[in-house]
Amino acid sequence: MDHDTTPERRPAPDARPVALTVAGSDSGGGAGIQADLATMGAHGAWGTSAVTSVTAQHTRGVESTHVLPPAEVAAQVDAVFGDLDVRAVKTGMLATAPVVETVHERLADRDVPVVVDPVMVATSGDRLLDREAESAYEDLVGEATLVTPNADEAAVLTGVEPTDVESARDAAAGLLALGADAALVTGGHLDTDGVVDVLVTEDGVTVFEHPRVADAATHGSGCTLSAAIAANLASGDDLADAVEAGVDFVARAIRYHADVGANGAVNHHVGVRNEAAARETIAGVEGVVDDLVAADATTLIPEVGTNVVGALPYAESVAETVAVDGRLARVHDGVRATGGVRFGASSHVARFLLSAREYDPTLRFACNCRFDDRVADAVDELGWPSATYDRAAEPADASTMDWAGRTTFGAADETPVAVLDHGAHGKEPMCKLVARDAETLSERVLALLGAVEG
Repeated sequence: MDHDTTPERRPAPDARPVALTVAGSDSGGGAGIQADLATMGAHGAWGTSAVTSVTAQHTRGVESTHVLPPAEVAAQVDAVFGDLDVRAVKTGMLATAPVVETVHERLADRDVPVVVDPVMVATSGDRLLDREAESAYEDLVGEATLVTPNADEAAVLTGVEPTDVESARDAAAGLLALGADAALVTGGHLDTDGVVDVLVTEDGVTVFEHPRVADAATHGSGCTLSAAIAANLASGDDLADAVEAGVDFVARAIRYHADVGANGAVNHHVGVRNEAAARETIAGVEGVVDDLVAADATTLIPEVGTNVVGALPYAESVAETVAVDGRLARVHDGVRATGGVRFGASSHVARFLLSAREYDPTLRFACNCRFDDRVADAVDELGWPSATYDRAAEPADASTMDWAGRTTFGAADETPVAVLDHGAHGKEPMCKLVARDAETLSERVLALLGAVEG
């Protein structure tokens, strides 16, 4: 009889920092415990939970709430701490004074950072905290490593109504006076041009600014922010770094929100999905490069060379784009890439693509080609929507690519396929092509090549 002699596989444990959320459940998945656990996981932390209440909730609002007995909340906290090495805690919806008091009692002697998100009213306007519980928050705030109220919550806790950076700083100082180590007054409701979050610690004031997102889906933003900060603290980040990374994460999660329900929700998986798309984006750029080399696209290669750029789905910086390291150049027997494909390899074309994405975030790929009368005629022949900018008209204090984006994509009725740069100030004229995917970019470049050489 044959016996299977294959040895057992050895386990390969994945060690992760543990974070705990003490908060309410959101049946719609956009906020509360569900948002916290998704966010913690996206940050590499092992998320644990103590549920304080169950809400019948969706992106439009809260239908009903059932608060758990304080003893059950305490039992959950004790169970987690009794087995897992908790490195950070965040609190969210606590609902009633007895629950607030119980959570304070259970966390007061724990030697871990605690992020207190004093959830009082949902984004929809539904109240999530009994008025009698407001005063009970003072003791919990006094134990907090960080408190993260929005403007309305800060006003309730301190009596200072934040309307701008200065008053937000005053409200945060009031929270430090209650005993908190630090306070972050979030700025979605402040009367400022952009979104301004104000962090106050004993060491000073730090202001974080992001542009506002039109028609933003912000359901779950407060929960997501405090969970991200807690996960960062659990991973060992210092407070300032944990806050800055959390604020940046939420800004991106709001811009690229999840299109679910009537109103949408912040995208807790935005970072994970960005990272997961890296291989596909690199392969896309490599495919376009291979097509240009195989077609001998010498006719379209400008003197400075051609670069092909691909952006991750939620790219916000040049570092989150991939391109040819060097460029595609004309050589004696055709077209060759001077280097491989890597992240951050392009500056000019990458910044152009990022600028275009401000107006059409679905654009993922771009390349630059030579521009002359033959190319202009070919673009017309192909019937592509196009836009033009002349660098001679560029304001002296403008960023070229930001200005170009506003001048072309910002002013267009439909997304251009080709953007025609007439050059100036010694810069070579250029035609830039954009597309939502690599295959379409290849098709467009080859179609332009055929029209020019036809």
